[in-house]
Amino acid sequence: MTKQSKVKIDTLLMILVLFLTALIISGFFVSGLGNSIKGFVKLQTHPARLINDYIEIAGIGGALLNAALVGFIGLILIHISGISFSGPTYAAILTMTGFGLFGKTPLNIIPIVLGVFISAKLVNKNFKDYLIIALFGTALGPLVSTLAWEIGFPLVPALITGLAGGIITGFFLPSIAFSMLHLHQGYNLYNMGLTCGFFGLFASALIKGLGHSYSTDIFWYSGASPFLIMLIPVVSLFLIIMGLIEGGGKSFSNLKEIFTFPGRLPSDFVDLGSLSGALINSGLIGLFGSLYIYIIDAPFNGPVIGGLLTIMGFGAFGTHLKNSWPVVTGVVAATMVTGNPLNSPGPVLAAIFSTTLSPLAGEFGIFPGILAGFIHLLMVLQTGSWHGGMNLYNNGFAGGLTAALIISVIQWYRTNKEEF
Repeated sequence: MTKQSKVKIDTLLMILVLFLTALIISGFFVSGLGNSIKGFVKLQTHPARLINDYIEIAGIGGALLNAALVGFIGLILIHISGISFSGPTYAAILTMTGFGLFGKTPLNIIPIVLGVFISAKLVNKNFKDYLIIALFGTALGPLVSTLAWEIGFPLVPALITGLAGGIITGFFLPSIAFSMLHLHQGYNLYNMGLTCGFFGLFASALIKGLGHSYSTDIFWYSGASPFLIMLIPVVSLFLIIMGLIEGGGKSFSNLKEIFTFPGRLPSDFVDLGSLSGALINSGLIGLFGSLYIYIIDAPFNGPVIGGLLTIMGFGAFGTHLKNSWPVVTGVVAATMVTGNPLNSPGPVLAAIFSTTLSPLAGEFGIFPGILAGFIHLLMVLQTGSWHGGMNLYNNGFAGGLTAALIISVIQWYRTNKEEF
């Protein structure tokens, strides 16, 4: 490892540790130590399917404590496996932390990670080869919670069922993930969203087929907490400042270089470009995302903040301002055409997470990007019911299907271009 690479790893690790620690301290400060712990404990046995806003359920302190601990589990796994900190791991930790505000808990993600570990050992692979799959595969945490807490079993059988279901889920994720990647050819950044959605279809069908049903209640915090409103802008400014310190006089040229990448998987902006440019890009995405939420008068709640953290993470792994705005524009256009309010839950989250399709705009231009965003909104409003809300990356599922459609048409046209 070069000295420069070691500095990058140390800087990323320091940033993530500081961020997660700050979340815990802030939660204790806002809600108090006792209420935060009480809320955290409540979340471990609460339904986790879309949409369960943990801020609405457990309060700010409980939700932030849960999110930070989910993120720390990811950090520990990265450290144990020996994988390097880079764009993908940075994206994974911020994504895990973000979804720790609406769906993931330490209790429902560990069985899935264990299942991926067993899968790796079975095919004589190092766990680090499958670590990214394990981290992002925790999107199916709600499936574990559903099996444990919503079926109606007594405590011990419930724990056994949830553990077994999570292990089985994690075991099959690597094989499915590689197949799904070929389907959209890297133009859907949330490949595990498509993977988990595909698996979730069968899991949901099995649960329903056995006669079990579950609540479809939506928990959506609509308050106006000044702390929550300022959380993402403050984190974004911190990342920008760290990027400026890291890059010095080359900071803006480093950012400009990142804007030249189309973003198709795998696009590690830290390795392809620079840590400085990736951090600044990540911070800018957070600021512009927050501005959009403010303009449409949507609440800064668990799902929204979780979504913003996710796209900030992918600011080091495929998403930047230049390749993402056409897709978001397409979602906004589709929302207005269909008559949905821009600040209703579905369109809000679709606008944020539609950046999973940023590589389409980065590779093929503005119009395909807008078209992708338009189709994405129509798809995402339907796909959640297909897997019963058990795939937290529902936008990744819809995005994968959208990317597969558009890419197949583009390749067909290019193959037959002479005939046209």
